[in-house]
Parts: sequence; structure tokens; C-alpha cells
Amino acid sequence: MSEVSDISEADWSVWRSFVMMRRQLDRALEHRLQEDAGVSGPDFEILLPLFKAPGNQLRARDLVELLGWEKSRVSHQVTRMVARGLVERRECPTDLRGSWVTLLPDGRRAVLNASRGNATELRRLFFDVLTDEEKATLAALAERVIERVNPSSCARADEILGGEPERANAS
Repeated sequence: MSEVSDISEADWSVWRSFVMMRRQLDRALEHRLQEDAGVSGPDFEILLPLFKAPGNQLRARDLVELLGWEKSRVSHQVTRMVARGLVERRECPTDLRGSWVTLLPDGRRAVLNASRGNATELRRLFFDVLTDEEKATLAALAERVIERVNPSSCARADEILGGEPERANAS
């Protein structure tokens, strides 16, 4: 056991490996996004759901929910993206406190330019090093942790994006 918690050294080692893996993957993917499309990881995190959303637009509050970011972080990121011509922000006519974020043509080009390289890097650095059994195990573990942390997040994401729920264990 650690002197500061009841988490075992073995469990801390698992956690450190997970965090290190995620940070290294994030860095590699960020580099590829910059190289291929001149966008950051946070840019891509906003562009991709807009690209997939009906009408290429989402309520700002839905972006907050999808991304799990603070409202102010989404607002600042969208403001930077508006200045670069990737998205536009429009007031919601039915809710004066709300706004819509819409993908613009430059944003669409950026997400298309970034997607192929991002997928290639994900395949090379992540999927190709795992067996099909490991992928299924990892998906099941991730769903279990998500269910513990935020049980409604996957269903809510499907609802926001207007899609059918996707589950790793679905046939």
C-alpha cells in the first residue's frame, strides 16, 4: 500500500501506465492533426461532432455535454475557431441564452484533411498493437468505467448526434 492512500503499488502502476499511454497517444495525434490540417486536438474535438451532427450544427450546451468540458472552455475554444473561420456561432431564436455552433466550409475542409491522418495514426499506434480479444476487453472495461463515472453519457451522446447507440458488444 502507498503511504498516502489505500491504493496498492500495483494499482498505481496500472494507473500510471494508463495515464502515460493516453498522454503519449494524445501528443502523437495532436502532432498529426497540426501537420495534416493545422488544427489542434481541441479544435478537432469540436469539429468532428459538428461534422457528424445533423445540419453540421450543435447547441453550445450540447458540445459542453459531449466533450465533458466546462462551459467557459467550450466558449473560449469556439471563439478562437470563429476567428479562424472554422465555425460560426449564432444566437438561438427560441432560447435567447443559448447559441448554435455551425461548421463552416473551412472547418469542413479541416476535419476532412485531419480525419484520414488521424485514423491512420490511431490504427498504427493503437489498434494495430491490440488483438481483437484485447480490443473487446478494453471496450468492455471502458464501458464499465464510463457507467460508473457518468451512466447516461453514451446514450446522451447518441441522442445529441441523432444516431443509434453504438456498443462494443453489440452484434
